[in-house]
Amino acid sequence: MKTRTLWMIILTLSTVIAGAVGWSARLPQAAAAPSLQLAWPTVALSLLADGFSRPVHVTHAGDASGRLFVVEQGGRIRIIEEASGSVLPDPFLDIAGRVRSPDSGGGNEEGLLSVAFPPDFASQGIFYVYYTRLDGNNQVSRFYLSADPDLADADSEEPIISFEHPINTNHNGGQLAFGPDGYLYIGTGDGGGGGDPNGNAQNPDSLLGKILRIDVSISSPSPYPTGTCVYLPVITGGNSDLPYRIPPDNPYINTPGYRPEIWALGLRNPWRFAFDRQTGDLFIGDVGQGNIEEIDFQPATSAGGENYGWKIMEGAQCYGAATCDQTGLVLPVVEYDHSAGCSVTGGMVYRGAEFPGLQGIYFYGDYCSGTLWGLQNTGSAWESQLLLSTSYNLSSFGENEAGELFVADLGGAIYRVEAEP
Repeated sequence: MKTRTLWMIILTLSTVIAGAVGWSARLPQAAAAPSLQLAWPTVALSLLADGFSRPVHVTHAGDASGRLFVVEQGGRIRIIEEASGSVLPDPFLDIAGRVRSPDSGGGNEEGLLSVAFPPDFASQGIFYVYYTRLDGNNQVSRFYLSADPDLADADSEEPIISFEHPINTNHNGGQLAFGPDGYLYIGTGDGGGGGDPNGNAQNPDSLLGKILRIDVSISSPSPYPTGTCVYLPVITGGNSDLPYRIPPDNPYINTPGYRPEIWALGLRNPWRFAFDRQTGDLFIGDVGQGNIEEIDFQPATSAGGENYGWKIMEGAQCYGAATCDQTGLVLPVVEYDHSAGCSVTGGMVYRGAEFPGLQGIYFYGDYCSGTLWGLQNTGSAWESQLLLSTSYNLSSFGENEAGELFVADLGGAIYRVEAEP
């Protein structure tokens, strides 16, 4: 009798969970843990600072300075003193004269797109940016601080790697982030044009439509002999050695026909990815073609090499055909169609302390509709819940050193994500 009662309770709980509001997508694993009932908070946005020109990225330097760094698409990085919400008058970095952006007649997706501070920034004073050059190609470069910690040396640029992108102005990717392993991860778009006309995302010999993983620590020697020319279009800035190293455990380092920088492939335009600072899991927001926006997932235990499907798939649907071979592809954990928005902005998992009700929720949004969603894993499924409708063009999410969450509006403001009582 006790056993039968227990099974009735389990069945009842399963029915409640199955009827919960929000989208759900099955985990790729066959075996699943028991589902959990999710709690969703009431969320609000509060203004931190405004007056920015097309902010597209916000982050911290990990140096206990209490500063937030806001990337303006036109080619500048500004500093917010978080405690007061004041914006310093002088840009931290100004390379607008080297950047093709909407401000200089470029495409809507071109510009200075992100900044990343390595774990040793406080002692080394170096950081990395991703931007569109005046010739249309995309560039990752290293810069150094000046004697003033609030000012970078704009003349200290050291090119690390570039990506040929001279024809189309869209699908530049542009995300930089240091992973828990200390390596630099780079998100690249498929090269632009509708439907990936050159097939870059599935081409193992192209760096486009990928997540790349490289070692840029300045103490790492190049594994290649002096004078070796490796893998065009890598730009070495005149140096005889590569300005980065391939991590020895990259998934394709010894696979013929594959660029060894590749960590994951099959992406259209990964506009914002982020690591969960607590678990190390990776979440990727990949902008869709004409129908489906998606969030992709890579667990911290992954050895890399995931193929997220584009352009075989758009979301969980075959692209351009009634049927397709999905063998080896990793489908999104959540997706939405264009009745809910038109361009996904990948977000971050909240790991701050100020709002316990937000803990563990992955926040993401849509640039066109201004919608803000939360995503959680019940143990057997991913569930997404509409949390807030706004009038903003949500261009990026970011966090401070304590794990509190922020969102950028392309119209010029940075907002703090908060939980209402």
